[in-house]
Amino acid sequence: MTDDAYERVLGEVGPRLRRLRQERSVTLAALSEVTGISVSTLSRLESGRRRATLELLLPLARAHQVPLDELVGAPEVGDPRVRAVPQRRAHMTFVPLTRQPGALQAFKLVVDPVPGPPEQRTHEGYEWLYVLSGRLRLLLADRDVELRAGEAAEFDTRLPHWFGPADDKPVELLSLFGRQGERMHVRARPRGRSE
Repeated sequence: MTDDAYERVLGEVGPRLRRLRQERSVTLAALSEVTGISVSTLSRLESGRRRATLELLLPLARAHQVPLDELVGAPEVGDPRVRAVPQRRAHMTFVPLTRQPGALQAFKLVVDPVPGPPEQRTHEGYEWLYVLSGRLRLLLADRDVELRAGEAAEFDTRLPHWFGPADDKPVELLSLFGRQGERMHVRARPRGRSE
């Protein structure tokens, strides 16, 4: 938070305290009695002549039965839900699971059967695939691998590759892709534990 933004937030605390008290039809004297804060201090807080401190705001939040965030006008925390929009390309529906651009991207993919022979392609990056349901056929250079639900594979995408359903049914999978060749790090057990 910049200094200007910080000062603006602090400057809005007094009017917010006054509005909250007046909405509840509480006098300064009554609020003083409940909080233990003097009437003059409460008056100075509301007028902006006294800077709000945690020692003053905590009893006020408790008296008004509101979260401290409401008293200081803290910005709302972003919605944690991923509201991804499915996109369709050729034989694949994919849902981006990461919102920010950058090194690693996560996708949920549903790959439909593809007519004709598979065509291997290459590009920069590194990919990690995890099969959620169905059977996945992965062609990686001269290797032909089949993965079932619960299995994973990782590979450098500079190698010729192709993946799709191993049969005539769609396959559902998670993909973690690092455009710059970042590799995924998966731990099988916590550090410090041995079998």
